[in-house]
Amino acid sequence: MSVASEDANVRGSGRDVHEEPGGHGSFRGYMTGFLLSVVLTAIPFWLVMSDVLGAPRLTGLVVMAFAVVQIVVHMVYFLHMNTRSEGGWTILALIFTLTLVLITLVGSVWVMYHLDTNMMPADHGMHMPAPQSVPVEPGTAAPPHQHQH
Repeated sequence: MSVASEDANVRGSGRDVHEEPGGHGSFRGYMTGFLLSVVLTAIPFWLVMSDVLGAPRLTGLVVMAFAVVQIVVHMVYFLHMNTRSEGGWTILALIFTLTLVLITLVGSVWVMYHLDTNMMPADHGMHMPAPQSVPVEPGTAAPPHQHQH
């Protein structure tokens, strides 16, 4: 069977010639992704604005968890990423990208932590100590960096 007759058979079957195993999403798939995105945005907004959890650190962690879930929803419903599309190369590229991002973030936090630990004063204050006055005997000149009152 020639390529031209294969194309004619595909066109006659009602299937798109360029359709891949991953395929494009349907209206239902896009609406599901949209509704999940709205819910995954509204819940963290409500958690922050209503101070439901009470602890800022816990709220931040929950919001970040919702963000990770929303990233997955976007990749599945809008970017159509799965193990079948493009022979799995999109997932492999995603894993490589996530590895690089993770190395960059962890390395940056590690460097900032060690700079803070090794470079800042012990009390982590950003103030200079008050200058100490040197007693000046009458009849002698004050050192040039201090003024007599």
